[in-house]
Amino acid sequence: MNYSSPANLAVLACPGGEVFADEVIFHLKRYYRHKFNKTAAALAKKYNIDAGTAIRHINFLNDAASCAGAAAKDIPDSHTLRIRVPARFSMFPNGEIKSEILESIRGKDVYIIQDPENHYPVNFNDGTLSKSLSVNDHLMTVFVTVDAVKQAGADRITLIAPIYPYSRQHRKKGREGVTAARIGLVFESLGVDRIITLDIHSREIGNAFNFMRLENLHASYQITRQLAKFPEIQQGDFVVVSPDTGAVDRNKFYATAFKKPLALLYKERDYSKVTKDAMDNNISEIKLLGNVKDKTVFMADDMLGTGGTLLKAMRFLKEQGAGKVICAISLPLFSGNAIDYFDNAYDEGLFYRIIGTNAIYQEDLLKREWYISVNITSLFAQTISKLHQGQSLSSLLDNREVIEKLLAVT
Repeated sequence: MNYSSPANLAVLACPGGEVFADEVIFHLKRYYRHKFNKTAAALAKKYNIDAGTAIRHINFLNDAASCAGAAAKDIPDSHTLRIRVPARFSMFPNGEIKSEILESIRGKDVYIIQDPENHYPVNFNDGTLSKSLSVNDHLMTVFVTVDAVKQAGADRITLIAPIYPYSRQHRKKGREGVTAARIGLVFESLGVDRIITLDIHSREIGNAFNFMRLENLHASYQITRQLAKFPEIQQGDFVVVSPDTGAVDRNKFYATAFKKPLALLYKERDYSKVTKDAMDNNISEIKLLGNVKDKTVFMADDMLGTGGTLLKAMRFLKEQGAGKVICAISLPLFSGNAIDYFDNAYDEGLFYRIIGTNAIYQEDLLKREWYISVNITSLFAQTISKLHQGQSLSSLLDNREVIEKLLAVT
């Protein structure tokens, strides 16, 4: 964020992304105030003036530069950072969606936030209509919002989608499309400059874009910080298990960080069968490479849909003599009746805890004893701040060093 002139930053929340956006904005305001006070203190010391005088000078320059002299009601303090852009979203009887920007955003750096997997009711038509949306409805909402922002003269448009829509359709097997890539190309054609997402299902999706950038953040630090609170982690009978071959790198990361052994579950699948729910999936056989007998097991994966794969893995590990089973999921969809199935599995003793993130808005999950939610909105706020300032994202995209420091003091 440009702390000397933050008026150029704008955040716009689509229906479904409001809760996430509010938390991101909270963190951005906190960063701004901290940086403002730090800058004022440094200038006061450098020029041998009191902090109050330094603050007045900073505010004077900000007001003069932004032509907003009346913006600061309290001169001896930092300006209130007003970055939330008001918008009106309408839904017509035939299902069409319209987005209207309610104030000027010409020349601004706009960040559009949407949660395409939020299936709780959201408001349209000034709150007179409440409706649950599918991922396709959410996508259309983003399309019309991006178009409205572009038409309103925004200088740069960044889409923040904590879960990238259609990310599981990232490669074709036979006569099918690569929809994940096509979705990105549509965003690019509408004028999106960058997409920020979390633990994308396939990093190759970003290779399909011509000019648009894809920033793939990771929740590993937040998950590691929560996982380190379990006393079982410090014991010798702890093993990290990759739930399938595709998650080996992710789980190797945790095994290396905690200096614990890594095991692997190999799954045979019948791809002629389409997974319908947690109890009806296409896994035909599971094999274990490693030892889990009488050990606490930790498994990490990027996404949980119906949960059938994970439930089957948990049952298999218990049959192999595993003790407590702890899982981490970056994108906890829990589609269909997944929560009920996991309630039953918890009562049966198949697992101990599941750590998830608030990348997807969930209400029912937070009421479960077995579910722990970690907050990743500060991660996205830091990303917005660095991008707006033109700073490097390396420390956020590769967080191994900060995790090493975290574990060194736990």
